Amino acid sequence: MIRLSTTLHARVLRHNADIGLSTLYFDDGELRVPKVDAPPGTGVAVHIDASDVSIALSRPMDVSITNRLPGTIIEVEYLAAPFARVTFDLGVTRLHSLVTWESVERLALEPGVRAWAMVKTVAISKMDLNPDELPQPRPGLGSQKTSQEKP
Repeated sequence: MIRLSTTLHARVLRHNADIGLSTLYFDDGELRVPKVDAPPGTGVAVHIDASDVSIALSRPMDVSITNRLPGTIIEVEYLAAPFARVTFDLGVTRLHSLVTWESVERLALEPGVRAWAMVKTVAISKMDLNPDELPQPRPGLGSQKTSQEKP
């Protein structure tokens, strides 16, 4: 199996202990991940394996994958059969997805196509990052609660 991944720097935004999830803020949005053992404001490295990134051409609604990020495909590279690397531009972040040649053809994936990257799992590692270099959420964003979070 081919191993490709994307690493991005994020800031722990908040935790929801009731459901065991943390919200991380990165340059292009938020990621919901299993609870991170770090206080809000802490910098973490997020490693996303390309094989954990699925692609949808329309906004995914009825799926179990929580992390759905809109972007534009900027590259499709055919690798050793049956795999292809599809690279998304999320704004600041470049995110790789590993799909089959069949998926590329069936979905007509090519540069310029707007699509959704759906991230199933991520690996987190704490880093000694300068907090000034981490993405900063809008004021008040860290204190917002989702409909699933209890006050």
